[in-house]
Amino acid sequence: MNAADDELVVQVSGLSRRFGNTLALDNVDLMVPKGGVFGLVGENGAGKTTLIQHLLGLLRAQSGTVRVFGRDPVRDPVGVLARIGYLSEERDLPGWMRVGDLMRYLQAFYPGWDVQYAEELRKRFELDPRARLQNLSQGQRARAGLLGAMAYRPDFLLLDEPSSGLDPVVRREILSAIVRTVSNEGRTVLFSSHLLDEVERVSDRVAMIDRGRIVLCGPIDDIKASHRRITMQFAEPQQHPPTFDTAVVCEGFGREWTAVWSGSSGEAVARAAAIGARVVEEHTPSLDEILVARIGGRRQSAGGG
Repeated sequence: MNAADDELVVQVSGLSRRFGNTLALDNVDLMVPKGGVFGLVGENGAGKTTLIQHLLGLLRAQSGTVRVFGRDPVRDPVGVLARIGYLSEERDLPGWMRVGDLMRYLQAFYPGWDVQYAEELRKRFELDPRARLQNLSQGQRARAGLLGAMAYRPDFLLLDEPSSGLDPVVRREILSAIVRTVSNEGRTVLFSSHLLDEVERVSDRVAMIDRGRIVLCGPIDDIKASHRRITMQFAEPQQHPPTFDTAVVCEGFGREWTAVWSGSSGEAVARAAAIGARVVEEHTPSLDEILVARIGGRRQSAGGG
């Protein structure tokens, strides 16, 4: 492993996975650097959970390689899982246990369990140690699961749709806890979600996945800066979408069309003028707009569906 590899928590190369006739992952390459929050975004069923299962060693790569901390999670599950804190949207906790029992139970499995930190988290999350898990609300169960994933201070926090089904207040609390973990301790978080506004709020880098393929990956600020959303007007109604080079997707009707553009503002204005249109509005698109455009553009080029 070279010096550059030492700065990577996750290295995935050429990873493909089929379930019967379904291609769940299609030649995926992904690198997650050490430190910060890495967002993995895509629609439900895009392949996010399948990729995470490979990182946890729950699935063996059919082709390609998976390395976490430089180790194969299938061949060395102890060496990998001992450094990972994991929380999924299922939050499958033993309902008969009390919160305090859960904390003591988990402490026995993790030598690095920090009793004081666990108690700080319990108080911050307002969890009654005497309460049975089956009697907790959905938001409280999510907090209990996050406590269990964080209290032994893992190097890598892996969150698969952690805020799914939760109300906005609880989602905000969970995201704040994640950000504090990273900013205060320099740990690494991979945060998978279909809620792009949340990912955009807390992540430093992001990978977009659609139908098993990574369609865009990089620092969020760079991705947003490299895209523009422009509205164009034509002198005459257009019967078909205008041909607009380097536009990710172009939609509209009649005289007015909107394009998400991969390029600079000046280039967009010049290209619009070249096809007989003038730009009447432009802004930096949100991560959600970019993902929708990227996915829509892929499906249009593939013939729809």
